[in-house]
Amino acid sequence: MTALETLTAKDHITTRIHDLFIATDQRDWDKVRGCFTEQVHFDMTSLAGGSPQYLTPRQITDSWQAGFQALEHVHHQAGNLQIALNRNTAEAFCYGIALHYRTTKSGENVRRFVGSYDFSLQREGSNWLISSFRYNVKFVDGNLTLETSP
Repeated sequence: MTALETLTAKDHITTRIHDLFIATDQRDWDKVRGCFTEQVHFDMTSLAGGSPQYLTPRQITDSWQAGFQALEHVHHQAGNLQIALNRNTAEAFCYGIALHYRTTKSGENVRRFVGSYDFSLQREGSNWLISSFRYNVKFVDGNLTLETSP
């Protein structure tokens, strides 16, 4: 790949990852689904336990939509993005912070997630799509029962 092709690919990959987080916060589930390949190696075991799974984009967004239903706001912030490119595949890493907000009587309205993400991406035509998603939790604090708090 030429230097320009490499820069262009990295820009498209960066945009795809940012689109995933922004569309999730906006609850634009169609756009979120468009960020993924048809099957995604999905690993949230550091947060929820269990085992990694292969899920469809619909299964991922249905789960997120249900999980966010009681929340008034969701905010993801990603940074320190690193991308290793291999022509039609790529590995990406970034730090991530997610804030969940819901007004409660106690005033404990926020839950914070701090961790990092590992992504694998595949080039499909001129698009880069996420084929593997792993969240690595460092810590969670704030109102851990936010969805059910009065």
